[in-house]
Amino acid sequence: MTPDLDSLATALHVKTDDLLKESSHPASWRPAVGIAPRLTDAELVTLAVLQALLGFPSERRWIRRATAHLRHLFPYPPGQFGYNRRLRKPADLIAHVNRLLVTDTSLWAESVWIVDSTPLECGRSRENAERSDLVGWAEYGYCASHSRYFRGLRPHLVCTLHGLPVAFALTGAKADERQTLLGILHADPDLARSRPGQTLIADRHHYGRAFEHELAQWRLHLLRTAREGEPERAGGGLFKPLRQTIESVNQTFKAPLDLERHHGRTQGGVMVRVLQRALALTSAIWHNDHTGQPAMRSLTAYDH
Repeated sequence: MTPDLDSLATALHVKTDDLLKESSHPASWRPAVGIAPRLTDAELVTLAVLQALLGFPSERRWIRRATAHLRHLFPYPPGQFGYNRRLRKPADLIAHVNRLLVTDTSLWAESVWIVDSTPLECGRSRENAERSDLVGWAEYGYCASHSRYFRGLRPHLVCTLHGLPVAFALTGAKADERQTLLGILHADPDLARSRPGQTLIADRHHYGRAFEHELAQWRLHLLRTAREGEPERAGGGLFKPLRQTIESVNQTFKAPLDLERHHGRTQGGVMVRVLQRALALTSAIWHNDHTGQPAMRSLTAYDH
């Protein structure tokens, strides 16, 4: 099968619809009596994925595009207000569908995961910082990789070597990466329990005897670069190309998927936009895997 946007949309809609029928608890609750929406939850998820893949940060422009050119996929596209309102509610639904798609790929069996975070700006001016609804969450922090200060958040990503998002979290810019990783494990204990002996590759910020001891209790093996003053750690020569992999994954989020142009102004709005991009990348990798494509993380077939 030749991968294209229509085939991805069709396969994703069918898969999501089947998943929601098997496990309906993440879907939006509706009363038994009333007017049923013409756009189903499976269509909503598919529409959100296509928005990210085609590079439309503006929901108003995206709805105009879908109404004019995607009627063969979505006979009843929503209005901009309705789409915005419905998209803010199912954050749990998007995360649930993402996990089910991840486990439906051959990459789920990989024994090595990479852990990293990246800056996500949420406005730069002082006036924006003082009046924003993100006050108390978005913070001023420093990115050593880019040697710059920024105001915003940090998406923390656990992914496979092919870039498949396995787990993620969104924190303030100053959040401790070690505590965030442990928080991800505690929030989803089955993630580690189902993968005993999994190897985590991280940067030098993931250090500490207590931290590594707790990872060992989860039966996870940590590989990281040595900090200044430490002796060389095992496997140090392998880190440079593997670290480049996670930087490439972060760049996929920021460039083709426009994560830095998220336009989020509230905590819920930013959160669902990050989840939307993660699901878009997962969907593309899932479809490439099932259609036998050589480049799993390639979005070229779906961005036009």
